[in-house]
Amino acid sequence: MPKPIDARDLPDIIWRPIITEKATLNLENNQYTFEVAPKATKPQIKAAIESLFDVKVTGISTANPPRKKRRLGRYIGYRSTYKRAIVTLAPGDSITLFPEV
Repeated sequence: MPKPIDARDLPDIIWRPIITEKATLNLENNQYTFEVAPKATKPQIKAAIESLFDVKVTGISTANPPRKKRRLGRYIGYRSTYKRAIVTLAPGDSITLFPEV
């Protein structure tokens, strides 16, 4: 039985939007890309997007990209892991990623 979603935890699930060339091309298809917590599930991501941005989510695709090596001098480490979520919104809904100044 899945754990119920607490409304107070929803803002901590979504970390930031990902702005890349592919992500901006997906905006034409009403798809938005976000960096989310690695342990977040699709129902949690859907609830967080719908409550934070007041939109209707029709689909979610998630991916765990491989972590990258980074070195500082002679020490080798890794970047922290994250999960990428591509969220498809209902027709007519949108999220303002670049607000007018």
